[in-house]
Amino acid sequence: MNKNARLLTLAAVALALFSSVGCNKLRARDQLNKGVKAYKDSHYEQAIDHFQQSVQLDPGLINARMYLATAYVSQYIPGVDSPDNLRTAQQAIDEYQRVIDANPSREQKVNSAKGIAYLYLNEKKWDDAKKYYRMASDLDPNDPEPYYSVGVIDWTACYTPRMEERAKLGLKPEENLNPKNKDQKKACDELKTKNAPAIQDGIDSLNKAIQLRPDYDDAMAYLNLMYREKADVECDDLAARAEDLKTADHWVDETLRVKKAKADKAQQAAGGGIVMDQPK
Repeated sequence: MNKNARLLTLAAVALALFSSVGCNKLRARDQLNKGVKAYKDSHYEQAIDHFQQSVQLDPGLINARMYLATAYVSQYIPGVDSPDNLRTAQQAIDEYQRVIDANPSREQKVNSAKGIAYLYLNEKKWDDAKKYYRMASDLDPNDPEPYYSVGVIDWTACYTPRMEERAKLGLKPEENLNPKNKDQKKACDELKTKNAPAIQDGIDSLNKAIQLRPDYDDAMAYLNLMYREKADVECDDLAARAEDLKTADHWVDETLRVKKAKADKAQQAAGGGIVMDQPK
């Protein structure tokens, strides 16, 4: 085969490959569009099939991976530890991670990080959930929701072992750990050592969420709970315990105030404001 013939052959092969790649990209977008329609019609399994075909045809189509992960999440049932359900969660996590690894837009990366964090949160994998909420915060420092979620995780991680210790000691819900009781003092000291970092991290995170969203009543409610966690392990400092409880009560009042303001605003927006007395 002479030189010109070889060049023509190579050009034909390159053109065929280019046409094949271009064709696959078009087919991938067609599968993506079909998947979106199926998803909007609540046909989630059908949507998953279309999105899977789309990413197989064009692995670089980020939107298809985002939709595929979202479709998996729609099939996930929080709190159910069956093998199939956990597998669905892992499939969603894997797709979100592939999006992150592809270095997409900031919004896609933030949404993927929050998606992974949400799944780990529901699986009670606290450290993994916090890792991805922190990632979301680093990418978008003005979003209060990841800070709030970290606060919720910190409170849960503190509350659960404390309640387990209280149950072992036979304490009633209204009873505080008593530093004059040897067993209770020991439990209190151990809980304080174990929980102090998470308590402070939770308080800082919730305060940050409220700073970014001043009417964040859910964050206020958890800040109240977090200060009660702090108060309960102030074993040898009753003055500090009293101050923590005072701060907790303040956040209860703030939560109620903000909720009432929101309810009044919603009522006014719905036309339910003050009505003048009608003439008789």
